Amino acid sequence: MLGAIIGDIVGSAHERGKNKLEKSKVKNPMDFPLFTEASEFTDDSLLTIATMQCMLTGMSYADSYRMYANKYPDSGFGGMFVSWFLSQTAGPYNSFGNGSAMRVSPVAYISDDIDVVLAEAKRSADVTHNHPDGVAGAQAIALAVLLARLTHSKDIIRTDIATRFGYDMYRTVAEIRPTYRFDVTCPGSVPEAIIAFLDSNNFEEAVRLAISLGGDTDTQACMAGAIAEAFYGTVSIPTSIAQEAMQRLPAELADIVTAWYGRYLPGVLPIRAGGKNG
Repeated sequence: MLGAIIGDIVGSAHERGKNKLEKSKVKNPMDFPLFTEASEFTDDSLLTIATMQCMLTGMSYADSYRMYANKYPDSGFGGMFVSWFLSQTAGPYNSFGNGSAMRVSPVAYISDDIDVVLAEAKRSADVTHNHPDGVAGAQAIALAVLLARLTHSKDIIRTDIATRFGYDMYRTVAEIRPTYRFDVTCPGSVPEAIIAFLDSNNFEEAVRLAISLGGDTDTQACMAGAIAEAFYGTVSIPTSIAQEAMQRLPAELADIVTAWYGRYLPGVLPIRAGGKNG
């Protein structure tokens, strides 16, 4: 989804708290350029698009994730995932990292039924992140996106996520930010990303809030951006931001994004395919 991709690309330039460490002492931690020369797509965008491809073609999650990871091996994957995709026979490795959550958002559009979406989120996670916390993180993001697009109620999203997954959702970004540290686990980053969305008033603010926490900024902004797009609507994403992000994708990946929107959200993509060659 475009919101996830934008969040990833914008967040990529602020990884490991760079934004918080450089900005917070002298400026508002929300005040930073959305795109710089260092802004690029990472594994978050790539595997989100690989999930889209599964939905378009019926390819298995394992096959799609391996295929695109091998095509773009320098996208910033974790070590265990690298070992997994380089092998054609490796099974899941009991991870509870947030890799399961950052790639899951498109599955929230396969059905309006919560149980169907939660089951599909589990399927997407299980190929690698089959630890209960890894599955829960994927399901939490998928559910947040589903509820965002169906209910448009932040109270329902907050309460349902807290009840189902035991996350502490009754915090604010301002309360979390001072002591937050780099954390790539689902329990340590998924609730914070959802809270960034809950604290926001529009799509761009959700992305900025997620990044302002510092830490795993590309993944946090990817997750928050996906929920924000579902809640505020794809049409709420400024065309200039959407265009800038799409131009940073290889053409073949941008084409998958365009095809996915054509099938699941026809008529709402604010730009043409775009994408760069090579």
